[in-house]
Amino acid sequence: MGCNDYQTFRPKLQKAEKPVIFLEWEELMRLYHLDLSDRPEMSHVRDVFAFCAFTSLRYSDVKALRWPDVSDTCIKVTTQKTTDALVIELNDYSSDLIGRYVDEAYPDDRVFPVISNQKMNERLKELGKLCGFDNLIRMTEFRNGRRKDRMLPKWALLTTHAARRTFICNALMMGIAPNVVMRWTGHDDYNSMKPYIAIADSVKAQEMAKFNKK
Repeated sequence: MGCNDYQTFRPKLQKAEKPVIFLEWEELMRLYHLDLSDRPEMSHVRDVFAFCAFTSLRYSDVKALRWPDVSDTCIKVTTQKTTDALVIELNDYSSDLIGRYVDEAYPDDRVFPVISNQKMNERLKELGKLCGFDNLIRMTEFRNGRRKDRMLPKWALLTTHAARRTFICNALMMGIAPNVVMRWTGHDDYNSMKPYIAIADSVKAQEMAKFNKK
C-alpha cells in the first residue's frame, strides 16, 4: 500500500441483512380487533399503527395528518421524508379508524393523537405481547469479524416502521401489482420494492405447497 493509499482505502465490513419485520394479515386483524376499551392510551397507539398499516403512511406523516387532508374517499398528503404529494384511497379499515376520531379535537386540527416515536415504540411492544406475537425471528450481526445470532420474539422488534412494511407486504401478498403499491407508498425505485416482493413470493410458494398435502 502506497503512502497515500489510505485516502482511497475502504474496508469491506461484514454486514448482516436485517429481516423485514411486518405483521401478517391474521396478526394485523388480531391487533385491529384487540379489546382496549379500558386502556385508551393503548388504543390510540394501536389505531395509529393500524392506520399506517392500512394506508402505507409513515409515522411522521400520520402525525402531520390534518382534517383538511381527509375526504370521504381518500387522504392527500405531502410526505415529510420525500415531499411526495400522494393521494391514498381509503378502505373499510382506514375509514373506520378515522371515524373513531371524527368527534375528537386535537391541537392543530390533527386527526390522530400521536405520541412521541419512542413512547409509541415502547407501547407497540406491549401490544405485541398482548396479541401473542411470540414467533421467533433470527437477528444476525457481526462484531470484530464474528457472527452473533439472536432469536427474538416478533413483539420485541415491533416499531412504527413495521406498519408501513405491513401495508406493502400484505398488499403484494393480495396480488396487488407492485407499480400500484408504489403509487401509494411513493417509492420511485423498483429496486427498493425487491425485499418485499421476495417476501410475497416466498409466501406464494408456501401456499402452493398446500396442494401437496391434499
